[in-house]
Amino acid sequence: MEIRTAASPKDVKNYDTSRLREEFLIQDLFKEDEIKTVYSHIDRIITGSAVPVRQKLELTAGEEIRAEYFLQRREMGVINIGGSGKIMVDGTEYKLGYKDGIYIGMGSKEIIFESDDESKPAKFYFNSTPAHKSYPTVLITLDDIKPENKVELGSLEGSNHRVINKYILPGQVESCQLVMGMTSLKPGSVWNTMPCHTHDRRMEVYLYFELSDDAVVFHYMGEPQETRHLVMRNEEAVISPSWSIHSASGTQAYTFIWGMAGENQAFDDMDAVAMTDLR
Repeated sequence: MEIRTAASPKDVKNYDTSRLREEFLIQDLFKEDEIKTVYSHIDRIITGSAVPVRQKLELTAGEEIRAEYFLQRREMGVINIGGSGKIMVDGTEYKLGYKDGIYIGMGSKEIIFESDDESKPAKFYFNSTPAHKSYPTVLITLDDIKPENKVELGSLEGSNHRVINKYILPGQVESCQLVMGMTSLKPGSVWNTMPCHTHDRRMEVYLYFELSDDAVVFHYMGEPQETRHLVMRNEEAVISPSWSIHSASGTQAYTFIWGMAGENQAFDDMDAVAMTDLR
């Protein structure tokens, strides 16, 4: 498990490109027959992936979280961005197709990832946060998402026409603190979360995917008056501290998974930033 420490905005304003990428960018997530995890000190979120190809992969705690099993004191959300596969949770099998998700509650001991076809392996992406209560494990397909949690925003004229699918949040799938979902941009749109915002009460992690090999996303971060950017490519993730904006423009349309952790689960608890105030 890789460890990332928290960072002060006063320090970040002095980081060069290499240091920004070292602290906030998560690369090489989806490796065959491996589980990769990155533990951030920011709200103790763990970002991870599992790509079972020739073998099943079991999620274990490791030394870093000092637990008997991974979800002893945690909960997690998983979204599959690869071929069809399955997750065994304490002996119960859950089948996940492309963009299907699952919430797995605290106390689940045995979690095993498996692909249906090794030539088209599943790519399980997950976020995990500390938890204090056990909620039921729930499979989540796009068809399961309630109309009020499937929101269309923006316009083609504004280059930000997008659909937000809210997988895990109060009223859809209950959790302790994890909030998770997926936003897809319509063809011809390249901007997400613009006008931008911060939320001092929660941090966020983005995973960008559905990008061609020669495409990039410019992810914008930093305090509103001290913005920076990271050049990101397909299937890379970025850690966003609560004091930072988190917005992007791409060289093509794309999709991203967002996961949040922190003080509350109110999706609309945001501190809007006027376009005229950005620097």
